[in-house]
Amino acid sequence: MKLILQIVLWIAIVFFGYKLYDSVTGPVQFNKNKEEKYKQVIAKLKDIKAGQLAYQEINGDFTGDFDSLVRFIDTAQFAITARRDSSYADVEKNQAYGISEGYYIDVIVIDTLDFYPVKDSLYAGSDRYKDMMNVPGTEAQFELQAGKLEKNGTFYSVFEAKVDKDVILAGENKDLIEQEKQVNSVDGVNGPTIKVGSMDEINTSGNWPKLYDTVKDN
Repeated sequence: MKLILQIVLWIAIVFFGYKLYDSVTGPVQFNKNKEEKYKQVIAKLKDIKAGQLAYQEINGDFTGDFDSLVRFIDTAQFAITARRDSSYADVEKNQAYGISEGYYIDVIVIDTLDFYPVKDSLYAGSDRYKDMMNVPGTEAQFELQAGKLEKNGTFYSVFEAKVDKDVILAGENKDLIEQEKQVNSVDGVNGPTIKVGSMDEINTSGNWPKLYDTVKDN
């Protein structure tokens, strides 16, 4: 009986020792895994944002379809322009005053010099934009929406790309995932999703803190 009690006691010591160790190291490892996964997801969202802003610049609005966005990046070109001041004679006023060249109208002329592929400008020769719809480390895709938002009588184009934290952190501790979904701080990714843009406000920023951005991003 004494030996059995000693074995049971040692099992209990090992079990509770492990639980104590896990309670300390578990959150540390969770945060490490979380930050690595978030970096990969945010990199994709930045690519989506870059593509959407180029799409809007050329087409006037955003798209809610990844196929359309990829086709656009594959084929679209930015116009390289030069701006210069010019002027021309105000014929009507000159005739009214009986002179040939007295009054001029100043104008700004935009000259198109060349065209440059959007994909080379935004993605530096990489074709990573072709799978930017895929959430890294999962079989899921980002949710993409686009539309119009009315504000003070004016309609603005908006878009939103997002993914649930549950999808990104699948396989991690469920209690820690639930805590992460409730985050609301300046140093955290707030809310249950990671997203860029918004369908509820005029905003093309992401909901992640600056620590996930480079100097160029900022």
